[in-house]
Amino acid sequence: MHATLPLLRDSDFPAIKRAELKTVQVNMGYRCNQSCLHCHVNAGPKRREAMDRETVDLILTYLRKHRAETLDITGGAPELNENFRYLVTAAHKLGVHVMDRCNLTILDEPGQEDTAEFLADHKVEVVASLPCYLEENVNGQRGKGVFKSSINGINKLNALGYGQENSGLLLNLVYNPTGPYLPPPQDLLETDYKRGLAKYSVTFNHLYTLTNMPIARFGSTLITNNQFKEYMALLKQAHQNSNLEHVMCRTLISVDWQGYVFDCDFNQMLGISMPVNNKPRAHLRDLMAINLADQPIAIADHCYGCTAGQGSSCGGALE
Repeated sequence: MHATLPLLRDSDFPAIKRAELKTVQVNMGYRCNQSCLHCHVNAGPKRREAMDRETVDLILTYLRKHRAETLDITGGAPELNENFRYLVTAAHKLGVHVMDRCNLTILDEPGQEDTAEFLADHKVEVVASLPCYLEENVNGQRGKGVFKSSINGINKLNALGYGQENSGLLLNLVYNPTGPYLPPPQDLLETDYKRGLAKYSVTFNHLYTLTNMPIARFGSTLITNNQFKEYMALLKQAHQNSNLEHVMCRTLISVDWQGYVFDCDFNQMLGISMPVNNKPRAHLRDLMAINLADQPIAIADHCYGCTAGQGSSCGGALE
């Protein structure tokens, strides 16, 4: 796999600083039942990195101390971590809003038969990746049978009330482009998704559009296809200064499976450390007594992926 960080370090991206912390995003490990082309984590079935109970307890301590509003759980497939349910249950008791970034097909895996019910019981918001509403496009990006399995997962969630009006159970879908181009307008694509998925009796609350980052698996593919420079030029040409106010790194920290902390999930995957007290790598235990507001954010050229066009964040388009 080609390394992308050397192509991103020399950057003219604008300097930005943090606002007040709202979200703690936690990567519970890189094991996943899928291996997707656009995955910036390089997750897959053969990965074994997994967050242990001690680190989970440290996260819970941080949530209590800093009164974060949201716990955003990701992976890999976070549900495969043996401490996933412990973390969700404890965070729910703290009154923290919990989000699970679910690939949907995990709900069909052996041993996960009651996962949908567990999520519903704890009022977990499900943010589910579904790169298209067309079967051939999804299977082309993720593998044969993935679309059908994803629809089965949504049907399970819908049966429990997810995506239903006034149920209080949020189900939001996520779109990633299948190639080196920007997502279409989020509101228009959401209408297309709802129309296209209606024949499968699927309902959901909102669609989030995410720009593919020129890092990891997707970035390596760009390099192989001699498209890296062209894609970076596209991101830079589409940069909107107005998106800088709302990029996710201003109110979020990203914690890796070992407890090390980064400004965002993408920096985590690139190994770009959070600039705190001149530490080479900041660990969550080092941040217990630190207010991160007004701290500088570590940047590189991939940051243009979050400010191009409508903007892109873990919550979809920024505008």
